[in-house]
Amino acid sequence: MTATTDLGAHSDQADDHAAGRPHAQAAGRPHRPAPPAPRRPGEGPDPEQPGRDGQPGLDAAVFRAAFRRHAAGVAVVTASGPAGPVGFTATSLTSVAVEPPMLSFGISVGSSCWPVVAEAPYVGVHILGEHQEELAALFARSGAERFGPGTAWSPGPHGVPVLDGVAAWLVGRVAGRVPAGDHRIVVAEAVAGDPHGPGRPLLYHQGGFHRLGH
Repeated sequence: MTATTDLGAHSDQADDHAAGRPHAQAAGRPHRPAPPAPRRPGEGPDPEQPGRDGQPGLDAAVFRAAFRRHAAGVAVVTASGPAGPVGFTATSLTSVAVEPPMLSFGISVGSSCWPVVAEAPYVGVHILGEHQEELAALFARSGAERFGPGTAWSPGPHGVPVLDGVAAWLVGRVAGRVPAGDHRIVVAEAVAGDPHGPGRPLLYHQGGFHRLGH
């Protein structure tokens, strides 16, 4: 069973995609490389575009296409803000270290959740089960009421929103927010959690949600 959506290059929720904004020019008069030759119809994107240092860089469409071939687990990240809970679907969740237990995930600075995540001392990370495609799609949908009546959750450790019925959840103390282009890599130390939820993990691949073996 497959549900189709688009989470970009394994970054975060649908309205958190890289916006394709050009990089600002540095002060002074930097060398400007000659523009690339026009592409003929049907040739597709140029795989090499000038990078930030003037050297050939990779076209964003090629980069996204490569990561569409990479299967990833699906998580929902939550945090508590002054106006209430926020959350988004992420496929960038990574285990960083065991001693101490550290994890990381990426979030766009243009995300509707970023103002809260930028200030939150704690975050929640929920690994979704294969029965939670609808929940993954809800938290990936721009403008959706993610914590509406249909979402079962409760305040967890340190006031972090914890979703019901997930395969596993962790609450982490934010240790750093590392700039990475138009994203931030949030690093957190896990301080509480439960790995004993029901079901097998939900996967994201080629623009859709999948179950193991499907």
